[in-house]
Amino acid sequence: MRYLLDSHVLLWWAISDPTLSPMAIELISSPHSEILVSVVSVWELGLKRARGKLKTPDNYLQLFQDNRFTTLSVNLDHAEAAFALPPVHSDPFDRMLVAQAAVEQATLVTADGKLADYGIPILRA
Repeated sequence: MRYLLDSHVLLWWAISDPTLSPMAIELISSPHSEILVSVVSVWELGLKRARGKLKTPDNYLQLFQDNRFTTLSVNLDHAEAAFALPPVHSDPFDRMLVAQAAVEQATLVTADGKLADYGIPILRA
């Protein structure tokens, strides 16, 4: 199975936040899961960190590489899919993650219940 981590899930994983569900931890840890990390999430976390709204470990990018996560860039198919989404959610980062999950046929791991309204597979974080 392929799983795309929402930005907050990525951060929770990096800091071992107990908010992350045991099911999500098991799937992210499993060698049988392909874990995708979007550059959109790294961008979002970086922006929030730069604005002082969020603290991240200094080595959080290295943590993702050490955990065999696959980096997912944004391509034209993702952009087109994001543009075509209905106005369920206004956050541009979340909209792109939804589009990427749909195009890449991945389950989105998130705590944002509103994203399920897009009809994509969701795993509650």
